[in-house]
Amino acid sequence: MSNLPPSRPKPFLEPAYCKGCLRCIEACPRECITPGTEINPVTGLVPVILHLENCNGCTLCVQACPEPFGLRIDPTHGGLEGEFRLEDPEKLFGKKIVEVLTTGDLPDTQIPLPDCEPLVLKGTYASAVGALLAGCRHVYGYPITPSTEGAELMAKMLPKLGGSWIQAVSEVAAVNMMYGTGGAGLPVMTFTSSPGFSLMLEGISYMIGAEVPGVFVNIMRGGPGLGNIAPEQTDIKLACRGLGHGNTHALVFAPSTPQEMLDLTIDAFALSFRYRNPVVVLGDGYLGQMTGVVKLPSHLLKPGLPAWAVWGDRAHRHNLVNSIHLSEPDLEAHNENLNAKYAAMGACQQRSDLYRCEDAEVLVVACNTPARMAKGAVEVARSRGIKAGLFRPITLWPFPIGALKELLPQVTQIVVVEASPGQLEDELRLALSHADVATPPITHVRRFGGILPQQSEILARIEETQGALV
Repeated sequence: MSNLPPSRPKPFLEPAYCKGCLRCIEACPRECITPGTEINPVTGLVPVILHLENCNGCTLCVQACPEPFGLRIDPTHGGLEGEFRLEDPEKLFGKKIVEVLTTGDLPDTQIPLPDCEPLVLKGTYASAVGALLAGCRHVYGYPITPSTEGAELMAKMLPKLGGSWIQAVSEVAAVNMMYGTGGAGLPVMTFTSSPGFSLMLEGISYMIGAEVPGVFVNIMRGGPGLGNIAPEQTDIKLACRGLGHGNTHALVFAPSTPQEMLDLTIDAFALSFRYRNPVVVLGDGYLGQMTGVVKLPSHLLKPGLPAWAVWGDRAHRHNLVNSIHLSEPDLEAHNENLNAKYAAMGACQQRSDLYRCEDAEVLVVACNTPARMAKGAVEVARSRGIKAGLFRPITLWPFPIGALKELLPQVTQIVVVEASPGQLEDELRLALSHADVATPPITHVRRFGGILPQQSEILARIEETQGALV
């Protein structure tokens, strides 16, 4: 029998669990560990390197490691029983169940509505009613003028319909609640206004990355900063070009009447699930508060359940909703899939409304409430012999460049009307540039701080363009 003392077990390292914090280096009395030199491709971190020639098995490094599976005792050195050992999960727990158990999408059900007289509703109420008719029973948000009335109506209605309204502690919390409900395959929405929309942008990026549906009704107000509660159109850049970090896009609707607030909210839910992507309904402060005649559709929807939903039952047990892809090739492939989806949206969802554009030489471009003033200016210009027309983009992203291109051969001037410093005009110019279209001269009427362009200002600019052509 040997008189030598039994050898103590040596540590081993799982590189995928090493953060590179270097605590083990400080703990080792024999300098058996050095900082790493290569990035682990799985984690993006730099694990340490073990040099065990002089290791005496003191285990101080293991005790210093903050990761439970980073540095561990190697049971092959010393034969200790009960220590951690990496095992094949199939050996431990049996063969993994891989069959897909879901039977596919459970479809929506249309429920007929009785005929009723038209209603007189303010814009936020109309949007809330549209959401209820689209099957939405989960609404989260935080009060912010001038969008709060929509949330207030939902707070009154949803408990009677078996739904849930939750006033979150902040807009950041609200968008993450939307992430969870949308991931479960349920229609979900929020009402917010400009500062609140800003707070939601990170969460919107996560929802886009994880392909989670949800509807955001943003009633724009004056800014920057807290600004005021008057109408403005300065969130166009956020909705069209700034939905959080990364490669993000979403359909952006720009209604101009309470009727469109209802109709486009219904459409927003359908398209949100068709594309598995958030949709933004972008109104302004006047539109959120003004009243108008609204006619209800012939039916409402009882939503089904998509096959991809993380529902928590056996039929959906293999589903996963997440936006993290640590491998660069995997993330590139995911972005390519998103780009293909964006291209499909751009090709299929361009919407616009044309008023007296059939022979228009002066084309006025406007959306939301300013489009109503622009329409009046076009009428007066026509009465004075000027061939003016109104091109109203209903989708701001994608911008309806297809319909616009058909009008341009006869157009000599474009006048962009907006309550912003050119954000609508930027979308117009970018769409024209991408379409490689020869552009007639573009001028504009702009107001700021919650003041909307007036009919008289628009008419004066239309008449100025005619003088410039003489």
